[in-house]
Amino acid sequence: MQKIWKVLPEAPKTFLEENKDLPIIVANLLFHRKIFTKETIGEFLNPDYEKHVQDPFIFSDMKKACKRIFTAIEKKEKIIIHGDYDADGVTSSAILFLTLKNIGAENLDIYIPHRETEGYGLNLKTIENLSNEKTNLIITCDCGISNFTEIELANEKNINVIITDHHEIPEKIPNAYAIIHAKLEKKFKSKDIAGCATAFKLAQGLLKTHKEQKNNKLNDGNSHEYFEKWLLDLVAIGTIADMVPLLNESRTLTQFGMIILNRTKRVGLQKLLLESRLAEEDGTKKQEITSEMISFQIAPRLNAAGRMNHANVAYNLLVTKKATEAVDLAFELDQNNLERQKLTDELVNQVIKDIEKKQKNKDIIFFLGQKWSTGIVGLIASKIKEKYYKPTIVMAENDGEITGSGRSIDGFNIIESLQEMNELFTKFGGHPMACGFSLKTKDNLVDFEQKMLKKYQEKTVGLDMSPVLNIDMEIDINEIDAHLFTLLEKFKPFGKDNEKPKFLAKNLEIFSFQGVGKDSKHLKMMLRKDGKIKKFIGWNLCNEKNDKTNWCGNIKVGDKIDIVFEIDKNVWNGNKEIQHTIIDLKKSNI
Repeated sequence: MQKIWKVLPEAPKTFLEENKDLPIIVANLLFHRKIFTKETIGEFLNPDYEKHVQDPFIFSDMKKACKRIFTAIEKKEKIIIHGDYDADGVTSSAILFLTLKNIGAENLDIYIPHRETEGYGLNLKTIENLSNEKTNLIITCDCGISNFTEIELANEKNINVIITDHHEIPEKIPNAYAIIHAKLEKKFKSKDIAGCATAFKLAQGLLKTHKEQKNNKLNDGNSHEYFEKWLLDLVAIGTIADMVPLLNESRTLTQFGMIILNRTKRVGLQKLLLESRLAEEDGTKKQEITSEMISFQIAPRLNAAGRMNHANVAYNLLVTKKATEAVDLAFELDQNNLERQKLTDELVNQVIKDIEKKQKNKDIIFFLGQKWSTGIVGLIASKIKEKYYKPTIVMAENDGEITGSGRSIDGFNIIESLQEMNELFTKFGGHPMACGFSLKTKDNLVDFEQKMLKKYQEKTVGLDMSPVLNIDMEIDINEIDAHLFTLLEKFKPFGKDNEKPKFLAKNLEIFSFQGVGKDSKHLKMMLRKDGKIKKFIGWNLCNEKNDKTNWCGNIKVGDKIDIVFEIDKNVWNGNKEIQHTIIDLKKSNI
């Protein structure tokens, strides 16, 4: 769908004057990311681990949580880490498991629910089973804040529950033994940290307490500071995979986590990088691992475990110390991912056919699949939302139960709408742009769809819901050089609320072009401005035959075009060059 191009305004003169030590382009990019003060600018451009990572004991329940965990360790009580089945959930679980083991926990186990049979978060049956197994303490990762009833049952069974979570706070907060949640803390600046970063804060608290009380090294012989920082590769993966804003502490943890990931000692991650074609057989990286590589190559493989089988495969890969086991697990994840891609593509095409016949004029797209895997409905919803730019809810009916996943667009808070009709669900959760739920009965389906449509119409009245492509600034392509690229490198890692800077260039003459790659679906162009020629690439811009977005069939040499593009680095056979990636284009003066 063609987006409306919107060039963001330049920073006000007062802002530029206050930050005249910064290059103009850097100042404007910071302003567009709502980074206004000297303090936040310093934290963004020059993250300092010691300075910008807050004390874990800012969390109100941190001291209480740590004391309970150490009591459980000393008494050899049974501790269960209850995780979640996505990349954020398995990295969270691995962080806490490895930390507890290293501070002396012996009676420790992990529990990750099966997506298809158990669903998200704690459930009553799990609590019953853990009680029968004489569990004394449950520590949740990336879940728990919406499990009021389940935690009540745990309390009745004399099981203490410590919640580490980052999802939206419900009206009724569970009566847990302790809750580690950024949104409940006034003094903690980074309200939107991921589940893995929340688990990491608990790990920090435990390590700090262990050092103060025991005054010795950890079980693995390393210092507390060393072990803490070498957990950051897991924090970086989970944070980027869960698409939380990369600002404040999340940015600092992720930036240092990317350094650790590029040097990771985890044999499981080393083998996963090999399966992802990001490393050589000898373990050397083909190029620097970036946040984009996590988003499109590493995280999908970790997520594929829970979508196609069981997330234990991904978790085991992160904690194993055996190279032979890591090879098998990494291969299994890669095969799961290939299977997931094939199945998703087939079902997306099925949904598109239904939309073209019945739903093109609807404000929200709904689709119910029969006996579909609940592990891929979110992926399908995401792809459909991107194609049609409409809130999309894809559901699966299995054994009479309807489970769904939704993806929204700017201007419509989807989880808020679910909260206002919570009587329809057995469970639900999510964020403003994404949600998951289970209907109480399939008879609620029609009511649910009607209420969602009404909510959308009420909440978006008077708003322009057209898709917008925000552009940081217009530049002359002949100004792009190594100095500009170095300035843009300061903004890494890129992610939510800190996307790659986008630039507009106008009236570029097409010197040459061709389709490249498999099925010639990518557009390679040489563009001329004032006699100088630069190379550009546009992914999937020749992908749809007989469609106006198939640019290979809609342009010719000599045409003048305007483009929105990003500036990056391309590494090929050891050679490095600046790469200009086209995000969108149109013919000039249209």
